[in-house]
Amino acid sequence: MLKVENLSKEYPNGTQALKNVSFEVKDGEFLAVIGLSGSGKSTLLRCINRLIDPTSGKIYWNDRDVTAASTAEIRKIRRQIGMIFQQFNLVKRSSVFTNVLSGRLGYVNPFLSSLHIFSAQDQKRAMSSLEQVGLADKAYVRADSLSGGQQQRVGIARALMQEPKLILADEPVASLDPVLAHSILKYLEQLNKSQGITVLCSLHYLDLVHRYATKAIALKDGELVFEGLPKQIDDAQFKSIYGQEAERVSII
Repeated sequence: MLKVENLSKEYPNGTQALKNVSFEVKDGEFLAVIGLSGSGKSTLLRCINRLIDPTSGKIYWNDRDVTAASTAEIRKIRRQIGMIFQQFNLVKRSSVFTNVLSGRLGYVNPFLSSLHIFSAQDQKRAMSSLEQVGLADKAYVRADSLSGGQQQRVGIARALMQEPKLILADEPVASLDPVLAHSILKYLEQLNKSQGITVLCSLHYLDLVHRYATKAIALKDGELVFEGLPKQIDDAQFKSIYGQEAERVSII
């Protein structure tokens, strides 16, 4: 279980990105994090795996205090938490296979990994991860030769290399067209349902939230303003999250 208690984050420039945010995520849930750009969604996800250090509050992952963990402990915790980024975060000039293997860095000797030396077992695991996202035939091409949707699938395969129990997906479909957006979310849904991987995914479109999420939270100006089932986000709730002038937009 993931538990967030009174989490706040203030950046050096004075921006208060999160304000006393608290919620829980049960194992196996698909949680959508919604809200306007700048509402704190990305900051929240990055605090959970300590890519960003929170200013105050607590984060517990399977009863371990992530916020108080040492560098060595964080390295072990991150093995269980995969991260998927909006802009893919791939090494463009490297092969797809090499990018996927980089997801194993938390488990291997840093010197060997810097020389791109991985065990036969890890190489087999990388190919298996690519097979899961339908890209085994692209293993040895450069990452920048792939389409946006394919690059995001490489990002998913890289996350799978960690054998994660939790995946944090930071607006993974924001730069993709509607068809590819559904394709990527279907892969995440499959991992969630077939492997029991808990998913936290920030999204913009409510129809995607209704289609894929089992639970949703909403942030507005860094504060938690909604926690519940996606179907509970009616028109009035939508306006309270996005503003009175906001209009629902469907992504088909």
